[in-house]
Amino acid sequence: MHAGRRYSFSQVVHWTRRDIYFFAVLGAVPTALFHFLGWTWLTIPWVPIAIVGTAVAFIVGFKNNATYARLWEARQIYGGIVNSSRSWAIMAIDFVSPMRAKSPLTDTELKGIRTRLIHRHLAWLHALRYQLRVPRTWEHTIKVYNREYRKNYTVEEQDGPPLSDAIAGLVSDEERSAVLAKSNAAAQLIAAQSADLRALHDQGLISTLHHVEMENLLVALYDHQGKCERIKNFPYPRQYATINLMFVRLFNWMVPFGMLGEFAKLGPGFIWLTVPFTVVVGWVFMMMERIGEATENPFEGSANDVPITAITRTIEIDLREMLGEAHGLKPLQPVNEILL
Repeated sequence: MHAGRRYSFSQVVHWTRRDIYFFAVLGAVPTALFHFLGWTWLTIPWVPIAIVGTAVAFIVGFKNNATYARLWEARQIYGGIVNSSRSWAIMAIDFVSPMRAKSPLTDTELKGIRTRLIHRHLAWLHALRYQLRVPRTWEHTIKVYNREYRKNYTVEEQDGPPLSDAIAGLVSDEERSAVLAKSNAAAQLIAAQSADLRALHDQGLISTLHHVEMENLLVALYDHQGKCERIKNFPYPRQYATINLMFVRLFNWMVPFGMLGEFAKLGPGFIWLTVPFTVVVGWVFMMMERIGEATENPFEGSANDVPITAITRTIEIDLREMLGEAHGLKPLQPVNEILL
């Protein structure tokens, strides 16, 4: 996400400069043909263009509302993950008790069990963020203007160490190899938590009531993961995205031909105002389309995404401090005002 007060005008212009060049040419060509060759038949009455523009404004607004809803839902889900993670940590610390244990355990052994449960949860957080950053064919980070902006920041899950390194030390090497061999490592880690809880319950280290509570929390974590996967794996419907883009392009192509007639009424020299006004009108509508496009996929790793890497780091710091561990971790800071 962008962590500054706003995008600067220079950033916006740089991001859309190719569109500006295109609209300048789009306005200049018919204007030159009108002025130098006398092709007055190029003009189009403004009324049909205005009708198309009204339809475009409605459908662009619809798309932007829908894509914002996807972004906000994704942020709410990760807010739930934050709360559930802290709840898991206090349960793991407080519910694992030796009072009913079938065999006595030392404080070191108890702390090891609690640490195992919390560290496995941290591994789940890392596995989830890596899975959510895997590119999909409908995502937009591959587009030229987004690739250029990506030079301002780094997506750890795509440009950094692999998942195997991220969860190293959080689970045993055997468990790490087992979960990484599966198609959904995050889901397997929660399943491993459940199996561990069952074993602890059988040993008398967790009461039946506490076992049920912790299992319910695992179900809630599966629910959070499933909601994230739904947003990740089901795009903004392609038919709406396609119509939206086609309508915006149609309107932008019509604009200079309508403006030619309007400015020609003011005098011969005024027709050259068609060029700057084509740029302005086209840029406004294309920017609205581009903003909706940039908000469609809140986990793809763009500058407008939910900062799941930073949220995961915050959770990890909280949970390690609950365990009393010396971790040396610090909250992630924005790079060029971008926090991921």
